[in-house]
Amino acid sequence: MPHFEERTFNCEKELTLTVIGGKWKMLILWYLGKEGTKRFGELKALMPEITQRMLVNQLRELEGHRILHREVFPVVPPKVEYSLTEQGYKLMPILDAMYTWGKEYIEEELEN
Repeated sequence: MPHFEERTFNCEKELTLTVIGGKWKMLILWYLGKEGTKRFGELKALMPEITQRMLVNQLRELEGHRILHREVFPVVPPKVEYSLTEQGYKLMPILDAMYTWGKEYIEEELEN
């Protein structure tokens, strides 16, 4: 199995969940995948409950996994934009399926 950041995974599903797992990473990926390139402040505004520190950490992890691209423009004040990489876009069908499942699940639960 893959060895990733000093950790050995038992299966590919475990690796996938490590890369995209957590409350915020999936939301970040969803917004970038559905709405395109965003600046830090735009992402923060879309997720008002996330702290600035947590957003920075999540973006760094996704960048480290080569799921998103961080582009820094040499202007004052600094301008940084985030977008999905090709690898990041490959996750969108998974997120779409999770969205569909969640939507159907909550609708069925509300009926009961």
